[in-house]
Amino acid sequence: MDLNVCGLRSDLKLRPGPSGLHLFDRRTGLNILLDEVRIPPAKWARAPRYVSVALTNACDLACPYCYASKTPAALDATKLSKWLRELDENGCLGVGFGGGEPTLHRQFIEICRDAAEKTRLAVTFTTHAHRINAAYRDKLRGGVHYVRVSVDGIGATYESLRGKPFDDLLARLATIRELSPFGINFVVNGRTLPELDSAIELADEFGATEFLLLPQRPAEGSGGIDPVTLNRLHAWIERYRGKIPLAISECYSETIACDRTNCERGLRAYAHIDASGFLKRSSYDQRGILIDGRGAMEALRQLENWPTEG
Repeated sequence: MDLNVCGLRSDLKLRPGPSGLHLFDRRTGLNILLDEVRIPPAKWARAPRYVSVALTNACDLACPYCYASKTPAALDATKLSKWLRELDENGCLGVGFGGGEPTLHRQFIEICRDAAEKTRLAVTFTTHAHRINAAYRDKLRGGVHYVRVSVDGIGATYESLRGKPFDDLLARLATIRELSPFGINFVVNGRTLPELDSAIELADEFGATEFLLLPQRPAEGSGGIDPVTLNRLHAWIERYRGKIPLAISECYSETIACDRTNCERGLRAYAHIDASGFLKRSSYDQRGILIDGRGAMEALRQLENWPTEG
């Protein structure tokens, strides 16, 4: 479709799907959903709306609730570039790099720039932020559209959980906000829930544009969020009247409403590529389809035919 004919900006990317026609501008984050447009299923975008990619399993922190694989692995940048172009051509709107800590991948800056220059994907990454100084920020400039910073707890709680000075984090937030728009990721458990209001104040102070709630998942040596804390989180969300938009991890989106503007679910909405090159339904899944020489879309076709994990 020629967007100029429609009187719309030519740099908006189109994604036809069950919700209607989704228009997206990666530079501004503008989303327009034309839900009155009925799209035949045969013309729906084949790729997930968003794909997360664990570039490496390496991390220089040891958070007690981390569920990420500790098996040494890192993706080949050349293969990843091909997969991202394929996903882009089939209607994917964005890629989010993570890990481990993605900035520990030896080609991280090149990977971001390649995705930004060779695809129309919105390029984002999730980081603890402590490696992003002014020099690193300047190298990344132009290759990233959005950054997510993990901030689990405030002050002494943060330092206890993440083993890094909280004041250093604040300095990194000041640096990152000069790179691109950014959001806060916040793992919610019994220790961090009481500090949600303070975390929102911090996010507002530094100009965050989103606050992503991540109820703690079970990991080696620690359990997931307990039912009482989850209910208290639900109540906190119901009371929330702040100006920063809330979001929540996919696995809780059906029970706690933060953003339901799009009816795409499952693999139409999201998929994950781990650091060993397996395509999965989520970063929490233990199994997936290895992306081989036939490419990412063939792996997606196979994954769609697998039963979901029980």
